[in-house]
Amino acid sequence: MADDRKKPEGETAEAAAEAKPKAGGGLAAWLPLIIAVVLMPLLAFGMTKFVIVPQLQKSLGIKEAPESAAGGKAKTAAEGKKTSVPFNKLLCNVAGTMGSRYLLVSITVVGTGGEEFKKKMEEDDAQLRDMCMGTLGSKTLADLEKPGARNLIRTELINGFNNILGGDIVKEIYLTEFGIQ
Repeated sequence: MADDRKKPEGETAEAAAEAKPKAGGGLAAWLPLIIAVVLMPLLAFGMTKFVIVPQLQKSLGIKEAPESAAGGKAKTAAEGKKTSVPFNKLLCNVAGTMGSRYLLVSITVVGTGGEEFKKKMEEDDAQLRDMCMGTLGSKTLADLEKPGARNLIRTELINGFNNILGGDIVKEIYLTEFGIQ
């Protein structure tokens, strides 16, 4: 029995075969994915290095050191040499304990400038010790026992030292002794 259904005009067997979707996809189907996987990390790196980081540095007021001929960052002689000055056995009362608890701290202040830094620290020794004792004496027992309390103390001391010394010459503070009694 012959097929009684009529085919639409102009449709042939060849046209019907072309209308069926092709199986497989080959490389052409994967090409957009491959391009995305390769280009996205490169685009992220470029945006971070050349757009985001420079804008953050500009907003924070950070200036990059000029590049030397060797390709590394140039350092002045004073910047390259770190000098440490110890402050031993600073004793102060812990706030809120009515004098029944005390804090014993020894710190080492690290700065740039070599002998000039040491001389400036010696000249302002009394003022630096007073600021240090005031900062530590304002801390309660709960403040001292919090996680990250030592980092907060370091930051406060660095800012206080730099305010007194006039400039950004104190780079690090190490708490070599830290005892609460």
